[in-house]
Amino acid sequence: MKPIGRSWRQVRSLLPGRADLAAIRRQPRRDLLAGLTVAVVALPLALGFGVASGMGAEAGLATAIVAGAVAAVFGGSNLQVSGPTGAMTVVLVPITAQYGATGVLTVGLLAGLLLVALAFARAGRYMRYVPAPVVEGFTFGIACVIGLQQIPNALGVPKPEADQILLATWHAMRGFVGAPNWAPAGITVGVAAVMLLGARWKPAIPFSILAVIAATIVTEALELDAQTIGALPAGLPAPSLGFLDPDTLTALLAPALAVATLAALESLLSASVADGMTVEQRHDPDRELFGQGLANIAAPLFGGVPATGAIARTAVNVRSGASSRLAALTHAAILALIVLAAAPLVSRVPLAALAGVLIATAIRMVEVGSLKAMARATRSDAVVLVLTAAATVALDLVYAVIIGLIVAGTLALRAVAKDARLDQVDVTPDLPDAHGEAEHKLLTEHIVAYRIDGPLFFAAAHRFLLELADVADVSVVILRMSKVTTIDASGALILKDAIEKLEGRGITVYVSGIRDGHHRPLQALGVLTRLDNAGRVLPTTPDAIKAARDMLQTNGAIPTQPQP
Repeated sequence: MKPIGRSWRQVRSLLPGRADLAAIRRQPRRDLLAGLTVAVVALPLALGFGVASGMGAEAGLATAIVAGAVAAVFGGSNLQVSGPTGAMTVVLVPITAQYGATGVLTVGLLAGLLLVALAFARAGRYMRYVPAPVVEGFTFGIACVIGLQQIPNALGVPKPEADQILLATWHAMRGFVGAPNWAPAGITVGVAAVMLLGARWKPAIPFSILAVIAATIVTEALELDAQTIGALPAGLPAPSLGFLDPDTLTALLAPALAVATLAALESLLSASVADGMTVEQRHDPDRELFGQGLANIAAPLFGGVPATGAIARTAVNVRSGASSRLAALTHAAILALIVLAAAPLVSRVPLAALAGVLIATAIRMVEVGSLKAMARATRSDAVVLVLTAAATVALDLVYAVIIGLIVAGTLALRAVAKDARLDQVDVTPDLPDAHGEAEHKLLTEHIVAYRIDGPLFFAAAHRFLLELADVADVSVVILRMSKVTTIDASGALILKDAIEKLEGRGITVYVSGIRDGHHRPLQALGVLTRLDNAGRVLPTTPDAIKAARDMLQTNGAIPTQPQP
């Protein structure tokens, strides 16, 4: 019964509770207004990201409505707004090209199941260990890719058949030069300029929707040669699993893992940003993964693409005064009303206008001051940031994060290894029962003590072996290990090798001050078995010095002092 009870408590901790309902009742008017503001901002983004993913504007709207509502109810943040995002779009483009629409829907469903599994595994807390330079480089790279992806629509040319974003951009520009069409380019620049300048002038006004409406009116009035979104369904399709093909599940597991990883990373990052913008709000990372998992399970049933927490929309939500998940629910409901009532109008929006919205969004994603500060912090941070950003543009987002983590981890290990030291220390202050300067001199000539400071692990331990190999003209070496912070198998084996080399040269080795937590690897690898049996593993350095002195006196290396 205990495992069942524990499992139920784990499930219950991931479900909505009374506190959520109480928060909704606290300031409903502010939440409703915030939800309206976010919906106005989210509409062009949902349309644009749907088109950019290759699944169409209706898929972006379905995602914003379905995933936005489900994540709002079950997510771990009161302020998070979920839906299609630029980062996810970057991942989906090659999946759409290779597997088609059914593949994207299947990937979304599988990613949702993986996110739910991560929530039950309590993996949310581990996302906080992603280094800041990786996040900054990742964000900058995503912004570059989003902007580059819009070049074909911005120039009014067909999307080039190229997997690599830089190559596709080059082909699009060549196509424009061969047959220039200035109307889409003008629309894109105009919409982006209105958004960027308007945000500086009046940040509270939703210039994105105003710019899109104006671009649509101008295109219609002047009969400009600009491709539009096209017909949209007046409502959401009935939920269906008709896209699911069991034969493709194995092939789609790797893309699903990439999508789930990105969804987890971006959603938890967005929730953390929301926490930082408020005083009393704190998200539950495991519950956030659970909510995003359910959202990504639900969205494909209605033809939606995979979703994540959206940093830009979440920030708008917070700045608009939202205090509970009612705001995100309102945003989803308003988008649903727009689909039902205004689908014919939305279908006439030029694709170039959406390209302008996304280019402006990409520009606003880049925090120049933050990038400069990160690049100036340390050389290692600058390297990680640049490599992550470059990998994001040249490879894909998951590889970029993996490369960033590997490089950051390697540089961090290098820094930690540099802090590890092997210092020769004076044994005189620790001599027990010494009988004068003569004995002091004799003992210090025969005994040398080394204090190991810091970690004794694979990245640093080889230095100790090299330094200990230079020890000469002494009878006893005492290794003081009370300052060792951690020890792994590599460090233990290198320590064993160093001891054996010293003993091979006729030097007696004593070890002192081993911490309780360090006995296990040393015992498991037989590092101190022989020394322990010989009584040369002592709890303190004075004990080790006394034992060494007694051994030297017994061997006649130093004279026995008469008792006083």
